[in-house]
Amino acid sequence: MRVPLSWLSDHVTWDLSAEELAERLTLGGLEVESVDYVGEEWDRNKIFVGEVLEVREHPNADRLVLVTVDYGAEEPMEVVTGAPNLEVGNTGQKVVFAIEGARLIDPYADTLQYKELERTTIRGISSAGMVCSEKELGISQDHTGVMILDEDAPVGKPFADYWGDVVLDLDLTPNLARCFSIVGVAREVAALTGGECHLPGAAVEAEGTPIEGQIEIRIEDADLCPRYSAALIKDIEIGPSPKWMQRRLILAGMRPVNNIVDITNYVMWEMGQPLHAFDYRVLRPEEEGGPPTIIVRRAHPGETMTTLDGTERTFTDEMLLITDGQGPVAVAGVMGGEDTEVTEDTVDVLLESANFDFISVRRTSQALKLPSEATQRFGRGVDPELTLPALRRAAELMRTLANGTVAQGFADAYPNPPETKVLDFKNSEVERLLGIELSPEEVVDILTSLDFLCEILPDDPPVIRTTVPSYRLDVSIPADLVEEVARIYGYDRLPTTLIRDEMPPQEPNMDLRLEERVRDKLVGCGLTEIITYSLTNMESVANLSPEGEPPDPQDYVRLANPLSVEHEYMRQTLLNTTLEAVERNLRYLDRVVVFEIAHVYLPQEDEKLPREPRRLSIALTGPRERRSWMTSEREMMDFYDLKGVIEALCTHLGIKDEEYAPTEHGTFQPGRVATVSVGGREIGVLGEVHPIVRENYDLPERRIALAELDLEVLLREAEPLQQFEAPSRMPALKLDLAIVIDEMVPPDEVEKVIREAGGEWLSDVALFDVYRGEQLEEGERSLAYSLTFQAAEETLTSEQAAERRERIVERLEEAYGAQLRA
Repeated sequence: MRVPLSWLSDHVTWDLSAEELAERLTLGGLEVESVDYVGEEWDRNKIFVGEVLEVREHPNADRLVLVTVDYGAEEPMEVVTGAPNLEVGNTGQKVVFAIEGARLIDPYADTLQYKELERTTIRGISSAGMVCSEKELGISQDHTGVMILDEDAPVGKPFADYWGDVVLDLDLTPNLARCFSIVGVAREVAALTGGECHLPGAAVEAEGTPIEGQIEIRIEDADLCPRYSAALIKDIEIGPSPKWMQRRLILAGMRPVNNIVDITNYVMWEMGQPLHAFDYRVLRPEEEGGPPTIIVRRAHPGETMTTLDGTERTFTDEMLLITDGQGPVAVAGVMGGEDTEVTEDTVDVLLESANFDFISVRRTSQALKLPSEATQRFGRGVDPELTLPALRRAAELMRTLANGTVAQGFADAYPNPPETKVLDFKNSEVERLLGIELSPEEVVDILTSLDFLCEILPDDPPVIRTTVPSYRLDVSIPADLVEEVARIYGYDRLPTTLIRDEMPPQEPNMDLRLEERVRDKLVGCGLTEIITYSLTNMESVANLSPEGEPPDPQDYVRLANPLSVEHEYMRQTLLNTTLEAVERNLRYLDRVVVFEIAHVYLPQEDEKLPREPRRLSIALTGPRERRSWMTSEREMMDFYDLKGVIEALCTHLGIKDEEYAPTEHGTFQPGRVATVSVGGREIGVLGEVHPIVRENYDLPERRIALAELDLEVLLREAEPLQQFEAPSRMPALKLDLAIVIDEMVPPDEVEKVIREAGGEWLSDVALFDVYRGEQLEEGERSLAYSLTFQAAEETLTSEQAAERRERIVERLEEAYGAQLRA
């Protein structure tokens, strides 16, 4: 919300600098994001308000003219210009005049560039100044002609003093809907600074035919439209709005269009009530021969209308429409229709000022992807009592600025006016909630400054009865009133106190501690944690399989009001969102090693809410080693790098019985995928991503190792406390063992038998060679292991180590028919 201080000063007075005012507003809950000084770049000694004294032909050019300008100096100056809106014979126009040395924007440059005005000769005529366009001054992109000011612009005044301003940019939270207007901010400034607030004038000269019988209004869905008011202004003249209005709209961040549209925007910004102007003569009656009709109703499914942006919209029965007697003319609270817009040929205007349900407006705007300033206000809540004051203000402006004739009276449908809110609260609540002691009179003074009507009841302790203004939609309970007291009193003045009671003992949460241990270990392995959206879409999930078949959306939890189609369903796996994150990172990096710990959402039969177990995803791709002068060859990470990370994680968690088994999975390349089991229970899958799946996510042609594990099971199997085992001080003996065994026997099973047979003296087993060749029978392979024997309290002899080795050979022969390799 941009607030020009010159506009704000029309409605409130204050004795603070712009910076002090911004700080006071921020401390009062209205955060000022920035203070913009408009016109600082306009040199007060070189850019002035000027008046055209004469325009005559250029003697040597058909498209150029000579303009004599009075800019407050002793002598006027003649300059050359090609502006199409200054013609031979013109006189009296107020313009912006710059003299030699002025710094202006170059209107012909593709990027923002400044240039210093220099004396030049144009077709034989010397020119030491120029009349400026809005683009050269940085006001807008308009460079079609020079900027023409209002007739009352003071000649010779520095343009920075005439047009410059200070603009506060407010970052308003949703509960501050009342402040989405100049008047709303003025009320806050008055309360915070002790100034006096002035509301816009409500008087309107209505000399036209009474509005009765000229328009009929009917609200069919009062739950979505509490009030609909309208005014009729006839015989208007469409044209540009005055410069003072255009200036304020531009400073507020809006683009001037014409006097009618600008008035609706001006009043919306000033008072907070969105307005819409219909071409009255285009509106159709419900019955032939009757007056034009406005009907507020829900849309019929599939009903269509072309909005002002030229796009045909299709509506659902959840959307509210403004219709005439034959069909839609506007989307309620969002945007008007193209067929009834105000054009240069418009003569009569029906001015709408209505109130709509904020949830309905938000849903419709999001569904149609059609945001607007009106939606921003309606979507936070607008006071239904504001419709008529805003109509009076806008109708009077159309009378004075568009020469319109205002019909007597207003059409006003208000089926269910809300009751006035009255709240009683004990004065002691202020001390209980804020920690400060204020008298009832002090509390009443603060609330009265905010337009609350207060009465002190003779109770013990004192009770303050408060009548809430209609525009304070955010106040519903006594605590809201105490919050208002705190804002105006000053958050910065509230005392800092320590809690008086003893803090309860902190209960250890072993589950969270183990989760943090997982993070610590993965970061220690060189991985980076990522956080992705919990919402996904069916196309993204379908990309996880080479066939690309999307799952049944009925099996997923869907948001009732998604922000976009890309984030519509609650995810059931981390695989697709992790691959999307990898793809984004690979645009800038050649090596990505990431993990994520997050919830997935699994629907439960006969339950409203889904299960939300935690999952762990890991992704590795790119060179195994970072770039270094120590090596020129860079091997790429693969399945075994990922398996090593998972093994390191399990070891860190005290899990010693994890097992890996080959499997098939659509997301992964056949032969390069395995399941992971812990405690005999499968907890996830790891592998290298299938080439087609890689293409689905626009990933480069390289190996991408990916895993997803059930973190709930993993943490249940973890050892919260691991016993420290001191390393043995005794010497170790190393023996090699090479066996010939059936090809189908997994090496993990072989290692398990070796460890069981080796007993407590076998401290380490490492597979260092796998051989298949001519010396072996078909279907056999040779596995070579390095065995490390070491006792805790004694020195082992070679005979003892050899004995254990023989026992291992016997057990392998019994279990798998293995033979020592010669």
